Amino acid sequence: MHFNDYPTRSLMTITNRPELVFTRGEGAWLYDSEGKRYLDFIQGWAVNCLGHSHKTMIHALTTQAQSLINPGPAFYNAPSAQLAGLLTDFSCFQKVFFANSGAEANEGAIKLARKWGRKFKNGAYEIITFNHSFHGRTLATMSASGKPGWDTMYAPQVAGFPKAELNDIASVARCIHDKTVAIMLEPVQGEAGVIGATREFMQQLRALTQKHHLLLIVDEVQTGCGRTGQLFAYQWSDIEPDIMTLGKGIGGGVPLAALLARDEVACFEAGEQGGTYNGNPLMCAVGVAILEHISQADFLAGVRERAAYFSDALLKLSNEYGFAGERGEGLLRALLLGKEIGHEIVEKARELEPAGLLLNAPRPNLIRFMPALNVTKDEIDLMLVMLRKVLDSIV
Repeated sequence: MHFNDYPTRSLMTITNRPELVFTRGEGAWLYDSEGKRYLDFIQGWAVNCLGHSHKTMIHALTTQAQSLINPGPAFYNAPSAQLAGLLTDFSCFQKVFFANSGAEANEGAIKLARKWGRKFKNGAYEIITFNHSFHGRTLATMSASGKPGWDTMYAPQVAGFPKAELNDIASVARCIHDKTVAIMLEPVQGEAGVIGATREFMQQLRALTQKHHLLLIVDEVQTGCGRTGQLFAYQWSDIEPDIMTLGKGIGGGVPLAALLARDEVACFEAGEQGGTYNGNPLMCAVGVAILEHISQADFLAGVRERAAYFSDALLKLSNEYGFAGERGEGLLRALLLGKEIGHEIVEKARELEPAGLLLNAPRPNLIRFMPALNVTKDEIDLMLVMLRKVLDSIV
């Protein structure tokens, strides 16, 4: 079928989509309605951690769907209990609340921190966040975010989110006063252009929050679940946060997210948090399958090995074309272009023939890569061949 045969006019305009309809996915590849295939180095914005239609996910979905899909959040179900147990076994946290999206998990983290502040810190409610951060698209998470322009898009904002600068501990310290309850950050700012918090900065934050009796919240919606080569990015810094949020990779492509907290912080009472589909067994069964797969030591070692290979290859490409280098953690990486040609590269890459290439430019001066965690070196090499073809037509 041709693009015009699909009633896309009925969909609200929320982004500028190309005129193609994807109908099938397999591993690193997507296929459109006319049969053209695309090498996918976006993977749903770091969502499809095992690529498209992985057999592990398909088995979990079909098996669980035959027994129980959704008894409702007022009752226990086995997959949610199992997934919660795995998450606490693999992390420094003891309690889990499941949600449907990263934004919802971050909204829950904000609520939990404010509840803790009311209960244990004289009503403190302000959460220090960072310029250029991204925490979601609800009103509260947009207010927490430091993305330029978001302070006026749906004004007035939700109050209580003073902004500091990433990797500048003095800027954080200046924001602290008697109403401060927490500090919240992404270990790697993805939407800002893959900018990582340093190990030293993460340790300084932990020391600062302990000094002032504040909570440390890590938003690992994009960096969690193996993306950086550790199961969770905070583990690179040898710290233990108080609250963590997960999304994207935890479901491998299905709507699943999680809010994790230490026992002494998990102070929600009955009726204070919930959600119709939260913790439903269909999604949690997939989460169990994903987590069991990616938590294996050899899998994470493979992520680190391929990340190093990818980083070296991007740096070589950067040197070839006179770009400004590359950066990132694990398989969340950015090619720094040094000029504002990112969006042009994305367009031309998608239009390549006979196969297209899917890339992302969160900033006009860089390209972000978020391949599946099981991407092969051959697929990385092929992506670079295709990218060079695009660059040769532009630079």
